[in-house]
Amino acid sequence: MHKMAAPSALAAIAAQNQGKFWQMHDALFAMHGNQLNKKAMREAAEKIGLDMQQFDKDLASPATQQKLRKDLISSQKAGVNSTPSMFINGRPIKNRSPNAIQQMIDQELKKSHAAASN
Repeated sequence: MHKMAAPSALAAIAAQNQGKFWQMHDALFAMHGNQLNKKAMREAAEKIGLDMQQFDKDLASPATQQKLRKDLISSQKAGVNSTPSMFINGRPIKNRSPNAIQQMIDQELKKSHAAASN
């Protein structure tokens, strides 16, 4: 994980508490490299219209920290080690080329059709 992974996740959780997870998600993913820092995250929170006092309170909240820990444990159990991660029927996609993804989809469809035939 990069050095801003945990602060970014906490910011997203804090935004989620105000019903603006996806707006914060999009703002964070739009930042690249050195653009992703605490100041830029705060500016993004303001730009999407978060109550900044509540945002700061949620960032520091033990409940927010606990949610992040729970999410990390869940992701590790699921085999997620990066974002974005993609799965088809519970199988992680390792090769993200369109052809490889289509092959996985076709394999899963064949399995589904075979199971339905039985």
